[in-house]
Amino acid sequence: MRAKAGDPPRTMPQKILAGRADDPRLEAELVRVRVDQVILARDPNDVLSEAVAQGLQKTSVETAVAYDTRCVTAGNPAELQATRTTEPLAGAALGCGLALARPGMGFPAAVHLERFAAPARLAITDDPRLVSLGGASMLTLFGSREQLGSALREGVIRLRPPRSVQVLLAGKLRPFVGARDAALELLRRGIRDVIGRVEADHGAPVVVEFGGPSARLLSVPERALLCSLAPRLGALAALFVSDEKTEAYLRDQRRSKAHRALLPDAGAPCDHVVTLDLSTIDPLLLDAAGEVRAVREMEGEPVHQAVLGGDLGAPLRDMLAVASLLKSKRVPAELDLLVACASRQVLEVMAQSEALADLLATGARLVEPDHRVLSGALYTPTPGSRSLRTYDAEPGSPGAGAIVASAETLAYAVATGQIGDPRSFKRPVRVTVPRSLPTEEVLIVRRSRHESKKPEGDAAADGAEQG
Repeated sequence: MRAKAGDPPRTMPQKILAGRADDPRLEAELVRVRVDQVILARDPNDVLSEAVAQGLQKTSVETAVAYDTRCVTAGNPAELQATRTTEPLAGAALGCGLALARPGMGFPAAVHLERFAAPARLAITDDPRLVSLGGASMLTLFGSREQLGSALREGVIRLRPPRSVQVLLAGKLRPFVGARDAALELLRRGIRDVIGRVEADHGAPVVVEFGGPSARLLSVPERALLCSLAPRLGALAALFVSDEKTEAYLRDQRRSKAHRALLPDAGAPCDHVVTLDLSTIDPLLLDAAGEVRAVREMEGEPVHQAVLGGDLGAPLRDMLAVASLLKSKRVPAELDLLVACASRQVLEVMAQSEALADLLATGARLVEPDHRVLSGALYTPTPGSRSLRTYDAEPGSPGAGAIVASAETLAYAVATGQIGDPRSFKRPVRVTVPRSLPTEEVLIVRRSRHESKKPEGDAAADGAEQG
């Protein structure tokens, strides 16, 4: 996105918002902006029911998706009624232009990154985990039910123009140090306090902008993992530059047309700048008390449960690396290894490459991508045991006491039964992520094109197609 002649230099969030705002200079306290995407992942039924009841005929946004993420049920009729999208509501949603992602498609953040995320667009969601889509350079905001309804019906929301804190990346990650370790290093540096001061000084929310010479060394899923840190930092959102790495990712997903370049203008206003040298980072973990610690500080402590995958905590490259590191090994008798592939695409690639068979041969258990896996409501560790996971649990959830670490740190724990520095593996694995990825949307339901052209009187005959 290029600035017009005469425009002041702009940050990346300002570029996205200015191109969609009634007030392009973003000078008002609240500005009215056009939304490109609405993503319903937490309570889609409530928002959809309310929007339909208020007369929603056709959504006004470019893309609207509702995710059904309850894969595991106990057969309780009341529970099923409360969580499943009923046929009438699903039909109404499809008729209004929404796509419905069925249980089993994957965790919403990972699936949306693959199938729908688009650079230099604005999205609003009911799930704070989806701010991770900033890894694909899409500004994604957590919104209220009123904002979500307004976006569905009118295609617009009102918001306070944000301030910016820049994180400039330099250096290169060393072997056995991953994007999760980089995210934890940012937490350890106290950037939350910086963001809090900027927000208090200006009375406006803050967006974290990632850039610098080493941003191009990170894949889009790794960038998304860093952006997922925004809620923990107290930021409204996080956003990466859109460059040739972004373009290559979209091409591999067969969505090249979605690409747009996005960079901040030279001299764009910024409230604080942090430089992070990736080459100085050691393996880290977030302990049960929520403190960032070096892995070596907890070395030798036993692990009783390990959950690999889930959301964007372990990108495809990390899943393949863990499978390689654990090949021909066996899960210790006192440890459970659960594998929750982030998306159907990741599961298919793992199966096609035999990585999934290698993990199962160690004694791993494959679990479905139910949203309660992320909260810890499913597969809750027994009291007094130690659980190690590659994704963040939400504060106050049953899984909040789990230890968060990189996939390779988790692999070392599975191989030995205890926490330790993954660099003890000594020989780094060489992983090649396939460029030809499965992109079938078999569990995403959309309204058929020919049906959308039918007269309203034929609505009763409408159906849906998959894919």
